[in-house]
Amino acid sequence: MKNLTRRHWLKGISMGVAGLMVHERATAKSSEKINYTTALINPKDDLKITKLEIIPVNTLRTIFIKLHTNAGIVGLGEGTVEGRINTTMAAIKELENYLIGKDPRLVAHHWQAIYRHAFYRGGIVLTSALSAVDIAMWDIKGKALGVPVYELLGGLTRDRIRVYGQAQTPEEAKKIMAEGYTSMKVGVTSSRGRLSRYVENPDFVQGVVENVQAIRDIIGPKVDMGIELHGDHEPQTSMILIKALEKFQPWFYEEPIQFQNLPLMAEMAKKTHIPFATGERMVTKWQFRDLLELKAASLLQPDITHCGGITEMKAIANLAEAHYAGMLPHAKEGMIGAVASMHVAASIPNFVCHELPSLQAAPNDGVERSYLGKSYITKPLIMKNSEIMVAGNFDGPGLGISLDENIIENEKNIPEWEFPEMWDTDGSVKDH
Repeated sequence: MKNLTRRHWLKGISMGVAGLMVHERATAKSSEKINYTTALINPKDDLKITKLEIIPVNTLRTIFIKLHTNAGIVGLGEGTVEGRINTTMAAIKELENYLIGKDPRLVAHHWQAIYRHAFYRGGIVLTSALSAVDIAMWDIKGKALGVPVYELLGGLTRDRIRVYGQAQTPEEAKKIMAEGYTSMKVGVTSSRGRLSRYVENPDFVQGVVENVQAIRDIIGPKVDMGIELHGDHEPQTSMILIKALEKFQPWFYEEPIQFQNLPLMAEMAKKTHIPFATGERMVTKWQFRDLLELKAASLLQPDITHCGGITEMKAIANLAEAHYAGMLPHAKEGMIGAVASMHVAASIPNFVCHELPSLQAAPNDGVERSYLGKSYITKPLIMKNSEIMVAGNFDGPGLGISLDENIIENEKNIPEWEFPEMWDTDGSVKDH
């Protein structure tokens, strides 16, 4: 009786262990980020990059790329330095030798190799080139597994992306409101028909105040209104404007000064209760670490086409969260970058609001374009009440978008956009 009991006990233990192993296998399989219905290949299948295709998109001041693979999966990416398209294209092209033959699913490994094997690390041109291929590799990986990129980043933390408009005049503010926006950014580069000086007089400051007052009167107190200083003013004048505009309770002050002097920006931030926002010209987690440690800004504006792609924007968001800083991504260039950025925004806890592309470089050539993607992607984004829902806009595998088949034809003979030169009345150079 005792042996029988022991045998039954051992048999029970064996069945329990076997059951546990089956459960673990089933659990592991179900936890894989793969949708077997929409996955384009088996996760164990061979996948290699075979071709890098570069598409200049001068109407958006940017560069789209396609990474082709042996499995027929094509990844879309974007990287740019506005006004330096040819330079950035050359930097992207130089990555081709490394990429060909590599498995694009090893995104983090390739990011490290491309960034760290360059003796001169960082810099806006090199990180913009890295951004393009990083975004494309994430797109390939999502398509291969049949899931959206945001699933690979940890899943959704929200079901919609809030976006803001941009205006510099009361008339432009009226148009923004008519489009349904509940937030906007107001530029204050000039006043009374001229650019600012090192230290400004009451007339110049009053001109800025009057313009902002007129806009606030139109939009009312419930609309968030950020003030874009754009690094156009010297610190002395910028601080005067910051104090003069506090009474309107701006949403934030963007680029109060150029980011090269973060200690000074941090000192200025202490002198106002309105948050500072900056980061569109900054790259990599290391630059943003310095910004956060100095407390120079509490709203970060990395641009995914510059900062190092999806990989790096996610890292920057994690750093920001640890410093109680919000993410206010810059995205004034193309639709691939904007959507890639929205995937990150949809997967982080500290997202605030998102920018949309600008058509400032698009000519009136008969092609119907829109900042939501018409003539750039096959299915333009839909915005309602200042929000872009994830579902129905970018919830497909990878980035969830595809390029308009006429994109190359539409961009033919479009000249490269150049930054406007800004000069003082005495012929000296002004910041921009």
